Formats: sequence, C-alpha cells, structure tokens
Amino acid sequence: MPRLPRSLAAPLVALLSVLLAGVTMGAPAAHADNVATPGNFTGYGFDQCLAPAQSTMDRWLDNSPFLAVGIYVSGDSRGCRNQPNLTPTWVATQLQKGWRLLPITLGPQASCSTKFPRYGTDKTINPTKGSYAGFGRYGRAQAQGNAQASRSVADAAALGISAGSALWYDLEAFNTSQTSCRESALYFVSAWTAKVRSLGYRTGLYSSAGSGIMVLDQARAANRSFSYPDYIWMARWDRVPNTRSTYVSDEGWNPHSRVKQYLGGHNETWGGVTINIDRNYLDLGKGTIAPADVVHCGGVRIDHTTYNRLAASVNRPRKTRALQCLLREKGVYAGRLTGVYDAATAKAANTWQQKVGATRTTSWSTDNWATLLSAGPTPVLKVGSGSHAVRRLQRALNAGLPTARLSVTGVFDAATAGALRSWQDQVGLPVTGIAAANTWAALQR
Repeated sequence: MPRLPRSLAAPLVALLSVLLAGVTMGAPAAHADNVATPGNFTGYGFDQCLAPAQSTMDRWLDNSPFLAVGIYVSGDSRGCRNQPNLTPTWVATQLQKGWRLLPITLGPQASCSTKFPRYGTDKTINPTKGSYAGFGRYGRAQAQGNAQASRSVADAAALGISAGSALWYDLEAFNTSQTSCRESALYFVSAWTAKVRSLGYRTGLYSSAGSGIMVLDQARAANRSFSYPDYIWMARWDRVPNTRSTYVSDEGWNPHSRVKQYLGGHNETWGGVTINIDRNYLDLGKGTIAPADVVHCGGVRIDHTTYNRLAASVNRPRKTRALQCLLREKGVYAGRLTGVYDAATAKAANTWQQKVGATRTTSWSTDNWATLLSAGPTPVLKVGSGSHAVRRLQRALNAGLPTARLSVTGVFDAATAGALRSWQDQVGLPVTGIAAANTWAALQR
C-alpha cells in the first residue's frame, strides 16, 4: 500500500483525532449555533474553580444576581484540572439559558511567583532574555505563550465555545520589581494574545490589579510594542461593584472593556445551594443592549410611563389606542384603532379578561394592563439582561407600580431592578429583583 508523504500524515492524523473526539465526547459541530460569549454585557458574574453542576446553575440562574460565570477550560496550572461537569453539552446548555461564559486558561505563570509551579510538572514562564525559535526578546517566553494559545483555543473549541468569544488568560500575582520576571510575563501574554486573536477569538487578561494589570497598563501608556488583550479582568477586592481601580488609568480599556473581581473567595447561598465563589462586575463589548423594538400596529405608541384605568366614560385616546393595538396583536380585537373605549373595545377587553382568569368588568384596570403587557415567553431576567422580554417587564411594572415610571429600553438596569423589588414587595412575592417564574406568573394572572 502506498504511504502518505510525511508532510500530509501529521495534519491528517490531527484532523482524524478532532473528528473522533467529536464522536466520543460531543462534537462542537453539534453546538454550532452557540453564540459568541460573553458578547455585549454589563452586569454581575461569579467564578469558581470547579464548573458547577447543572442543578446548581439552574438554581443560581433563578435566584442569584449573577448572569455571567468564569470557567477554567485550559492550562496545566489550574487548581481544578479535572472538570467532570464541563462538557460541550454543559456549555451549550448555559448559553441557551442566557448565561455569559468567561473561559479561563491558567497555564505557565510568572517565574518569580511563589505559588507556582503548583504540581511540579506544570511549567513557569521562562525568564531567559534573548531570541529563540524565531521570536525576539524573551523568545522562550513568547514561544511558550504561542504554544499555550493554540492549546487554549483547541480546548475552548472542543467544548463548543465558538469563534468570536473572548478567551481569558489567568496570570496570578507576582513581584513586578523583578525585571526578567516582569518582562518575560509581558512577552508571554503578548504572544498568547496575538496567537489567540489570529485563531479567531477575542482575548482578555485576568490578573491582580496591582501586578499583572498594572504593568500591562504601564506598557500600554508607554506605547510599548506588544499585542494587548481586548479586555482586562482585574482582581481588586475593594467590595465595590464597578470597573475602576487606582492601579489602572481611566484611558486604558475604556469604555466597555473591563471586568473587576471585587470580592474574593467566600460562600454564597442562592436557591438553597451554597458554593464558594469570587464576585465580579463586568462591562464588556457595547455593554448590555437590546434589539430594536418592533413596530406596533403601523406605529402606535405602546410605551408609557403610566397605564391608566380605561372606561367608556374616560377620555384617554393615546392609552386606549395602545390597548386596542395590543388586543389586536393578541387576536381578540379586529376593530379600528379609534382611541375610543367603545362597545367593540369593551367586548375585546372582556375576552382578554376571561382568557387570563380575571373578572369581566366594564372598565380596564391597571392589573388588566399588567396581564396584557407582560403576556408572552417568561425567561429569567435580571440586571444585565437585554431583550424584548425586558421591555414587556418594564411596561408591566409601569402599569402595576405607579411610582415605577421606567423608560422602556429593553435593558434591565438598576432602576428596573429597584422597581421590580418594590412591586414584588407590594404583591407579597420574595423580594429578589429577579423576574423568575413566580414573578411572571403573578404579572400574567
């Protein structure tokens, strides 16, 4: 049998390995519709060494303030080399449920770090100055960064994390006064960043604000010739959920290019499930955005800061026209959009009241507004969510809580969370500021 040339054998073997891995462990192609992560997002997240079980993720989605999660996907120096929960199915499931993922690599660490190597077999960054393997200054460190980048991308892709996602390198704290240690770390990060980016992913660096992030920002300010990550993730445990630190100038990685880990390891319990986490505040991409709203009934305005009681004796043409439009969209009104609460409008209103189990009346109440405005799918919403569902929630809160007066933006911000807490307290629900199943059920009935 003819033998393959050596120049072709290695690539074919590599390709076969990828295909077989897909058959045995769940091919990334099976999750080809995975969105790039974390995308545009401003909100809260957590990270933990071990990827949580699905039951924990579900309970925390419904009950915690978090909508982003850091997961360790690559690197020999990870504290959790074994990740039994972390599979392509786990990744796809979290993305489908709305979680934003931060895939982390913890590979070679700074040569002067006192905590690494962690296992003895994991390497540290080579601090030798000089060219090596085609790289210039600190060439050995650059070669390590380049090799780790290829592995980071392969490990992320095998989990179904799609191109365009941000991959993060975890460079733990080190002594920045040691020149060869500091410089080799910078060259390593630069090579890792350039290679990851060339393979179709975005890049981020996690490090202590006072060490890795500080020296990276100093290099940026000095216009040094490095490949700089798209994002920074600074560890600064000041308990302040923002993206600022005195160690980093405001000019660096602004706007929407920062994460701050503002609280270190501690236990938190949500939905009856306790895990040990770090807390983070994220502001990435363009920040949380919502898709443009659809046009309703040829241009009828349905967004209002208040939704008043309507009846035949009440002259509120704009609100009545909005009601007629919404009832038409629900298929219970076929008349003209007159802005008059006439017999046809009252009949359609009664049909809707009966449909949702409300009392049939001759008028239209703020509670009736809430059932109509909130009608539709019921995803979990919290600070950081951006969607048409958020618009429905904001409209319903404006109806059910006279003091809400929210701008209907489709972005779940602090004002929306505050209004939701007030409404939950008003109706006797657990005050969470999260729109989960119980909140939607109360609004829609």
